[in-house]
Amino acid sequence: MLYHLLQRWSEGRHYAYENTLFRGTCAALFCFLFTILLMPRMIRQLVKWKLGDRPEFDHASLNELTRDKNNVPTMGGMMILGSIALAVLLLSDLTNFYVRMGLVCLLWLGALGAIDDWLKLTSKRRATSRDGLKMYEKLLFQIGLGVVLGFYIYNHGQSNFAVLSPPLDAEMVPTYNILSVPFYKPGLQLGTFTFMVLTVLVMTGTSNAVNLTDGMDGLASGCVALCALVFVILTYIVGTEDVAAKLLMPHVPRSGELVVLCGAILGSCLGFLWYNCHPARVFMGDTGSLPLGGLIGYVAVVTRQELMLLLAGGIFVIEAVSVMVQIGYFKWSAGRRIFRCAPIHHHFHLGGWSEPQTVVRFWLVAAMFAFAALASIKLR
Repeated sequence: MLYHLLQRWSEGRHYAYENTLFRGTCAALFCFLFTILLMPRMIRQLVKWKLGDRPEFDHASLNELTRDKNNVPTMGGMMILGSIALAVLLLSDLTNFYVRMGLVCLLWLGALGAIDDWLKLTSKRRATSRDGLKMYEKLLFQIGLGVVLGFYIYNHGQSNFAVLSPPLDAEMVPTYNILSVPFYKPGLQLGTFTFMVLTVLVMTGTSNAVNLTDGMDGLASGCVALCALVFVILTYIVGTEDVAAKLLMPHVPRSGELVVLCGAILGSCLGFLWYNCHPARVFMGDTGSLPLGGLIGYVAVVTRQELMLLLAGGIFVIEAVSVMVQIGYFKWSAGRRIFRCAPIHHHFHLGGWSEPQTVVRFWLVAAMFAFAALASIKLR
């Protein structure tokens, strides 16, 4: 809204607000300050609504280690969603297709996470199971979102495609179905079905991987902030034709507006981390973790950087794989485990690392993955 008001006022003159990187920076600052200033009021409201929680695990030692987290306000992710949505509405070009689809993703997964949290946190009042939504129910809505967005992104790309910029001595091909591969300049061309399947896998996988990572004070918010920073840079490159050509990356027209969305994710996570660092005063819950992961996956799909996401979000991959390996081995070996507990951050916590040590060390690993992703841009 503010972007469109400034556009009318400028009457064709060029100002800094037209630069997506400038607006992305403003979005990050806005979300950071918005979250820091208003979160105390939200925490008080969550306490008033009795939406407090204590993590419960199938491991007695881990329950003992987390006994001090009883009744910590949950669903703080509502503040993250609100700040991101407001920043995007104020600072983005709302006529942009990718911005509108990003808001759909935010609201869809935010609503899914909020329903799941609400069912868990109010189960005692309603005398029902504390399990919340069943896994297949969440997957159904996540896959449905991936199918819808994949379909529209592909069709939008077909009608508005740009070609892979010279200096490549290759056949000129549309970029909406090019999978950008780190260290491999031409990338891979995808068929329609492959694109749709990849979109569902990336968005669903990233959403659930961030949810699994959200198990310690500040862990998910810090790691998502680092990943969002990488995608601020990647989105700017892919959305700017001359920069994309210079760095041999596919240019996706008008995708540069997603820099504002990525900046908003970065700022909101840092602002939330102010209150979520150890000892946490608030948890984001599924209300925050599901949409944050889904948005990162969505941006990766639009910018054709799905494989780069595996590198930039390497910590999420490790967390998700640790759970799959643990479950698979447990079933195959009739009850034996590889890790003390999964996701893997609990393994280290039970091994003697304190919670702050575990979180900071995981942040450092996440930062190394982020640096590796940025380095791969120049090594194409």
